[in-house]
Amino acid sequence: MLKIQRFVFNLFHVNTFLICDDETKVAAVIDPGMYEEAEKSAFKSFVLNNVLKLNYCINTHCHIDHVLGNSFVKREFGAQLMIPKDDEFLLEMMIEQANKFGLEAEISPKPNLFINETSTLQLGKIEGKFIFTPGHTPGEVCLYFEKEKVLFAGDVLFKESIGRTDLWGGDYETLIRSIKEKLLALPDDVKVYPGHESATTIGYEKLHNPFLVN
Repeated sequence: MLKIQRFVFNLFHVNTFLICDDETKVAAVIDPGMYEEAEKSAFKSFVLNNVLKLNYCINTHCHIDHVLGNSFVKREFGAQLMIPKDDEFLLEMMIEQANKFGLEAEISPKPNLFINETSTLQLGKIEGKFIFTPGHTPGEVCLYFEKEKVLFAGDVLFKESIGRTDLWGGDYETLIRSIKEKLLALPDDVKVYPGHESATTIGYEKLHNPFLVN
């Protein structure tokens, strides 16, 4: 069984998801946004109290709000950092990104693994696959658990909205194409966990998202 714990971190209110196979306790963190010491403490306590094996740290994309906790997670748990290859330049300009928003950031460790569309994530007996969905950034990916009907959408798709395209490497037409060709092709009852705000479903967005309804 896939268990999901949502945290909301930093001034951008990023959804950081801690996911695990409930049987083996093998876990991954998606978009670690912990910034304040209290946020780091809350996250660490949850991992330790639930005896999780935090093996993976996944960046769906490498905008500053989604990578602020990379160093913390690597240092505390030794997790392997996984990022999209085409977003490596964003991780390398992490301090420049932080400065733009008046933040002091800890430089991220280098990635251990690059994600592409043939990559998979194995959490015990549960397998997820990555879907290449550029547009918000050049390399952004979503993580899809087909059997569980769960999608972690980063900043690609939100409830009744989509990711912004006015930052580094964004492109509106590419983003819309990614959503329509890759995400809306999934079953309507797939639950979507976005990088900000509340969850939704593919079917709901087909009917109610003003950016996607023609």
